[in-house]
Amino acid sequence: MITSRNWLTTALRLVAGIAIAVPAALLLGASPAAAHPMPHSVVQLDVYEHSVSVRLELPVDDFTRASGIEVSAKTLTARTAAIRAYLVAHVHPTATDGRTWQVAVGRLGLSRAVQTDTGQYRELVAHAVLTPPSGADLRHFTFGYDAIVHQVVTHTILVTIRQDWAAGKVGGKGTTQVGTIRIDTRTMKIPALTVDLGAGSAWRGFVAMLELGGDHILTGTDHLLFLLILLLPAPLAAGHGRWNGLVGPRKAMARIGRITLAFTAGHSAALAATALGRLDIPAWPVEAFIAASILVGAVHAVRPLFPGREALVAGVFGLGHGMAFSFVLAEMHLSTGQLVTSLLGFNLGIELVQLLLVCLALPSLLVLARLRIQPALRLTGAALTGVAALGWLADRLGLANPVARAADSAGSHTTLLLALLAASAVAAVAWTLLTRRRPPADPVPAL
Repeated sequence: MITSRNWLTTALRLVAGIAIAVPAALLLGASPAAAHPMPHSVVQLDVYEHSVSVRLELPVDDFTRASGIEVSAKTLTARTAAIRAYLVAHVHPTATDGRTWQVAVGRLGLSRAVQTDTGQYRELVAHAVLTPPSGADLRHFTFGYDAIVHQVVTHTILVTIRQDWAAGKVGGKGTTQVGTIRIDTRTMKIPALTVDLGAGSAWRGFVAMLELGGDHILTGTDHLLFLLILLLPAPLAAGHGRWNGLVGPRKAMARIGRITLAFTAGHSAALAATALGRLDIPAWPVEAFIAASILVGAVHAVRPLFPGREALVAGVFGLGHGMAFSFVLAEMHLSTGQLVTSLLGFNLGIELVQLLLVCLALPSLLVLARLRIQPALRLTGAALTGVAALGWLADRLGLANPVARAADSAGSHTTLLLALLAASAVAAVAWTLLTRRRPPADPVPAL
C-alpha cells in the first residue's frame, strides 16, 4: 500500500524527470544554429605569387569566450601581443608534404558587422600572412584553423578567396567560397580544410587585368567625360574668343586623333611610372585634379581657352588620370613580374575600350558640328559636365553632395551608354549619306 507521503515523493520525481527530459530532447533534436543563432567567422584569402594574405573576421564575444582575452576599443592596444600569440597558435597551414607554413599576424582592428540570423555584433579583424616553406606548392595546401570552434562547438568558419591573380580573380568582385570549417560531431575533432586553388597562370592574370582595364574606363565616368568634353568642340574653328565655324572633316578627325593619342600617352606614362615605381601618392589630390581637369574641359567647350592646343592639354591632364588608374594596381600588392604583366593588360584594356568609345562618338561629333542646333547642344553638354565636375571637386575636397553621387552612379549604366553611342553613330552615318548630295547648309552661327 502506497502512503500519501510516498505518493507525493513519486509524483515530484516524475515531474522533475519530465522537466529535465523534455528540454534535453529538444536540445538534442535541434541543430546548434536553431538552438542559439550565433555569428560565424570569416576567413578571406588573397593569393599572391609567394604568400597568402589572410583577413580574419571573428565575433568579439565568441573570441573572448574561447580565448579568455577581453577585447574592446580601450583594451585592444594593450592586448595586441596576446591576441597575436593566440591566433598564431590556432592557425595551422601545412604543405601537401606535411611541412608547416610560417604564420605572421599583423594589424588588428575592431568593427561592426551584420549577419542575417544574428543582427549586428562587434567583430575583431586581424590580418595575417601565410608563407609556405621553400619549394612548397602555394596553390595546394591544408588550412587548419580552430581559433574559436575549439571552445565554442557550435561555431562555423567560412573560408573564401577574395583575390587570386593567377586564377584571374581580380578587381574585388565578390568572393569565392573554398569551404567551411566546423567541428565533426561524431569524433568531436576539427578537421582541417583542404585548399585546392587549381592551376594558375600568367595568361589568366593578363586576361583578367585586360577586362578590368576596360571595365575601369567604361565605368569611370570622370575619365570618360574628360575625354568626350575635349572632343566635343574638336570639329569647330575658333576665332575672336568664340567657336564660330567648321574646320572640315579631315582636320576634325586629325584633331580628335591627336587628342585621343595625347591622352593615351599621358595616362599610360603616369600609370607605368607610378605603378612600377610603387609610388605612394595620396588619392584625394589626384582625384581633385581630375575633377578640375573636367571643369576646364567644360569651360573650353563653351569658350575656347586653348584652341589648337587641345592635344597638349589632354596629355598633361592625362598624367593625373594615369595616377588614378595606378591606384587599382597598387591595391593588389602584386609581385614585380605580375605587376608588369598586369600593367600591360590593364592599359591595353583601357585603350581598347577608349578607342571603341571614340569611334562610336566620332560620327556624331562630325555631324553635330554641321547642325543649326549645335551651339545649344554643345552648351547643354558643357553645362552638365561642368556641374558634374563641380560636384566631384567639392566631394573630393571633403564636401559630400548629391551631385557627385548622381554623377558616379552614371557609371553603372554602361550598357545604356554604349547603346546610345552606337545608335547615335548609326544615325549620324545615315544622315551623312542622305545629305551628301544636298547643297551645304548655312554656316553655323557663332556663339
